[in-house]
Amino acid sequence: MEFRRLGRTGLKVSTICLGTMQFGWSADEATSHTIMSRAIELGCNFFDTADIYSRWVDGNEGGVSEQIIGNWLTASGVHRDSLVLATKVRGQMGDGPNDQGLSRLHIMQSVENSLRRLQTDYIDLYQVHWPDEETPLDETLSALTNLVQAGKIRYIGCSNYPAWLLAKSLWVSDVKNLARFDSLQPHYSLVHRAEFERELQPLCLDQGIGVIPYSPLAGGFLTGKYRRDTPLPTSARAEGVRNRYMNEQGFTAVDKLEEIGQAHNATIAQTAIGWVLANPAVSSAIIGANSIAQLEDTMQGDSIVLTPEEKAVLDETTAWQ
Repeated sequence: MEFRRLGRTGLKVSTICLGTMQFGWSADEATSHTIMSRAIELGCNFFDTADIYSRWVDGNEGGVSEQIIGNWLTASGVHRDSLVLATKVRGQMGDGPNDQGLSRLHIMQSVENSLRRLQTDYIDLYQVHWPDEETPLDETLSALTNLVQAGKIRYIGCSNYPAWLLAKSLWVSDVKNLARFDSLQPHYSLVHRAEFERELQPLCLDQGIGVIPYSPLAGGFLTGKYRRDTPLPTSARAEGVRNRYMNEQGFTAVDKLEEIGQAHNATIAQTAIGWVLANPAVSSAIIGANSIAQLEDTMQGDSIVLTPEEKAVLDETTAWQ
């Protein structure tokens, strides 16, 4: 497993980050524990979660993924300091008016709840899950700065931020001497590029922001299980894949991933991960897994090193998608 710096920081993260949104949803607790232990064995040191994960599953109040991770940390014997643990704040965690958002009140309440569920006394990377138009940036960044100073979080990051808002956030941090975002978690894959590449990518490269893309396999489309002549599975997720990616350009991208992957003895999914990691802005790619087999397959994307010519061929198939 390769390790890269998270942006301009000195923090080293594995190029594969285990995303845990499925924990407590499509993977039960025992399976989730097994997946995390195997990820560690394979060299992964970076786990990503969020307080809202599984909020809407079976009517629970969220935090299920965090709780599963905390139980695993206690039971597994894995040394806490060997793990880079990331979680997020912003989403609705209750029915009250202050049970969501990026206000000082909600952030201070949420971090304590996340620490309790994770059964740890610090969070390595605390991320704002998406923007909050009702809260001033300086209020959010001031609260996060206080948490860094208190030792409860080590680094801060953002997710789903447009370039103008990320740039403004960095400016507020600079002029007010507040902690600044050191990472961005964008939606990015071979078939979903323009949102990140047009403005966010040059900004992140210029400002030393670590990039940790989510959905690098485009909801499973870039695994090869959706093909031109294959019946569509019956699920809401499959419908989302159909609407977003199932077009001639998307199918051509899968064909090219398969062709180039064969030269590396790699699967379509592994080659898709290799393409994401070939971007110099990317620190780590977030993958999910419901089983050990799925984990072991996808994590091998870390070892796929594309030639410049291979990357250029893939780039041409989906320019500005």
